[in-house]
Amino acid sequence: MEIAIDDASRREICRNPSTAPRMQATHDDRLDQPMKWRSARQSSNIEDRRGMRPVRKAGGLGLGGIIVVVVIGLLLGKNPLEMLGLVAQMQGGSSGGGTVDQPVGPAPGNDEARQFVASILGESEDIWRQIFSASGSQYQDAALVMFSGQVQSACGTADAAVGPFYCPGDRKVYLDTSFFEQMRTRLGGGGDFAEAYVIAHEIGHHVQTLTGTTRQVQEARRRGQSVEGADGPLVRQELQADCFAGVWAYHAQQRHRWLEAGDIEEALSTASAIGDDRLQRQARGTVVPDSFTHGSSAQRVRWFKRGFESGQAGQCDTFSARDL
Repeated sequence: MEIAIDDASRREICRNPSTAPRMQATHDDRLDQPMKWRSARQSSNIEDRRGMRPVRKAGGLGLGGIIVVVVIGLLLGKNPLEMLGLVAQMQGGSSGGGTVDQPVGPAPGNDEARQFVASILGESEDIWRQIFSASGSQYQDAALVMFSGQVQSACGTADAAVGPFYCPGDRKVYLDTSFFEQMRTRLGGGGDFAEAYVIAHEIGHHVQTLTGTTRQVQEARRRGQSVEGADGPLVRQELQADCFAGVWAYHAQQRHRWLEAGDIEEALSTASAIGDDRLQRQARGTVVPDSFTHGSSAQRVRWFKRGFESGQAGQCDTFSARDL
């Protein structure tokens, strides 16, 4: 599930960068120092598929078919990734279908981007293991797939325009690090901690899969229940992932004291920049709450701060909250 930017808004921003939301600085830029992320353990659960592209095997869904599914999904108000995932599941039983990622260029190797992502993922693993253990449960690690351009997942084929997303079908986070450049140049966010927040948000979706929240939202959709809208299950699911990202940030700071002046503002600015209301207003000139899937800018900031200030996952029950 991509972070914050709905497909129509993202495409408009990609066509016309001037429509992208810009954040006003909330702190003195001279105070900014890089987040001290190198003190974290680097996870080994990284799949580096940069330099690879999905190649269709005989019988699989071609580019034209993918476009048709995406268009139908948008017309029906459904998440295109989930619809592609359903198609992939139906094709899974047929022989010879599907796509695989194959190399088309040299692999980047263990560069700084990979080291950063591995460090944030490693820290999230350590923290969520402790949180789950304290409640008598066992945390199961998620894998993180780094890709460039396009990638094949259990939720279907996706490209960089989708943004970072978590696929519950294979329990993996998918990240094209070029999104971080978009954050800096087009969305007015950016910075090490803002990028860490993006990863932590997607890991929050993995936590939801482990706790059964994701299944409940999927079952509601299958029953024909409307899950979109300002008060719908999708918004509550996304805001909970923001809160979980705040919980992660709290414990990471307690463990490493790695945040510098301005780091929290970076995450809050990014959360605000990618709210449904801000993106819709910038891309379309109007706001349609009934189509919200991630929450407003104010809501995203509020729930991240709630997790960061409390450090308790139990404070992230957006599904029982009256006021989001």
